[in-house]
Amino acid sequence: MREILVDLSIKTLGEQGYLATSPSLPGLVAQGRTLAETLEIAQDVARKLIESYQEHGDPLPAALKPKGRGRERFRIPVGVA
Repeated sequence: MREILVDLSIKTLGEQGYLATSPSLPGLVAQGRTLAETLEIAQDVARKLIESYQEHGDPLPAALKPKGRGRERFRIPVGVA
């Protein structure tokens, strides 16, 4: 199994929790009460969207295609005070 990195934009909805969308995977929308729950839901939605692309033989959005081997770029969340 390979992994695909998907960029997410997270919006705080105050008391309603968080909303995640993706500029690199159109159609990805996930809402949760906590950030962790929202990320888990977003991961599941992304997996299902990508599986749908594959099942229908559609190409993945360009932002999700691997750029080649060698140096990889990673994004990690870092909390600061």
